[in-house]
Amino acid sequence: MKGGNVVRFLGGQFSFFLAALLFTTIFLWCWEKNPLLTSLLSAQDQFIMQPSEISVDESALSLRSNSQIVDKHSNSQIAEGRIEEDKLKVSDGSVKNVTVTPSTKRRDDKRSMTSQLERKACNFAKGRWIADRRRPLYSGFKCKQWLSDMWACRLTQRTDFSYEEYRWQPENCEMPDFNGSEFLRRVQDKTIAFIGDSLGRQQFQSLMCMATGGEEMPEVENVGWKYGLVKPRGAIRPDGWAYRFPNTNTTILYYWSASLCGIEPFNVTDPATKSAMNLDQPPAFLRKYLDQFDVVVLNTGHHWNRGKLNANRWVMHVNGKPVVDRKLAEIGNAKNFTVHSIARWLDSQITSRPQLKAFFRTISPRHFSNGDWNTGGHCDNTIPLTKGNEVQKEESSDPVIGDAVKGTKVKLLDITALSELRDEGHISHYSLKASKGINDCLHWCLPGIPDTWNELLNAQL
Repeated sequence: MKGGNVVRFLGGQFSFFLAALLFTTIFLWCWEKNPLLTSLLSAQDQFIMQPSEISVDESALSLRSNSQIVDKHSNSQIAEGRIEEDKLKVSDGSVKNVTVTPSTKRRDDKRSMTSQLERKACNFAKGRWIADRRRPLYSGFKCKQWLSDMWACRLTQRTDFSYEEYRWQPENCEMPDFNGSEFLRRVQDKTIAFIGDSLGRQQFQSLMCMATGGEEMPEVENVGWKYGLVKPRGAIRPDGWAYRFPNTNTTILYYWSASLCGIEPFNVTDPATKSAMNLDQPPAFLRKYLDQFDVVVLNTGHHWNRGKLNANRWVMHVNGKPVVDRKLAEIGNAKNFTVHSIARWLDSQITSRPQLKAFFRTISPRHFSNGDWNTGGHCDNTIPLTKGNEVQKEESSDPVIGDAVKGTKVKLLDITALSELRDEGHISHYSLKASKGINDCLHWCLPGIPDTWNELLNAQL
């Protein structure tokens, strides 16, 4: 009896142990399989519970959203394309080989992973002007090899030059500091062509001064003859200039085309002849030499008025015939037609020239007050940023150019809004050649605002 009781007691304990083991097994199996239980954990706790090394195969995870959100603490890192400790490769909407390295700062790691996955393009036109004592990038007393005296305000009677001491800081990205020697190395064996009006010429002269640091460089070659840029007999100046830096085989040139239209004289032997202003054709210079260009920067705007057209004796043409459509003949509509026409043409050319980078610069603002250039208008302010120092709008302040490049491979060089804030940077009444009472509130002092345009160009190259 005593032995039988012992056996029954042991048997009972064993049965209880088996039942407990079975119950525990079933409970753990349900815990793993039941999403309701795991959903009770917070997302952060679930992340912390993960092992230190997670390998996710390409087929296991896909991004189902194309939305892009930028971590506000990581804008500069994202803009510069830097990927640090967490190694992520994102392609075609899929995440490949995600590796999370062990770290005690898991929340920071999670934020870093998120910021690297999410990327936003930089809008260089949105940002603010900030003081920078390292400016200007070259001396206005020097650079005489490239800079016209009429735009070198240091050579005039102007005494306030605080406008030189600011730089533009885009909101969503870092803009690299400009270094002339480094820039020339980056564009080695390249040709950069500015084609436009006198504001385009200012940008050209600015880049020449920036690339050389304003120093004399006798080794730089004048190669204008290669592009037909020689002064015709009786002319004040050639139609443009071209210079080659022999150490890097870099050429920077400018061609004057105020309207970006194809201009054809009716009678080439008559200096007073009228000319066909072909709204649907790019300048002949651009068509002829495009294959030799690696970077093209276009601009137009201030010559689109009836006075300029009459003074130049231009007659609007489309399809080789004079424009008879009164609506198209209106200046604003004609300009819009031309800008869209050349943007589409240039876009079509890029397809067969993958090395070509094309930019359309937006219009440079005028700052005449109480009149125009010939009616007593002036711009006497010398205090920087009296209109504010920030641009917050996403869209360009030049909708004509902005709309023309949409859907094309031509990039927008958007300088209008940021330049609008800098009315103190104009030549004003300090011009060496201006008549009494005439102010230049269109062109800029150099060094000055056009230098920023070239910094934006450099950043987007």
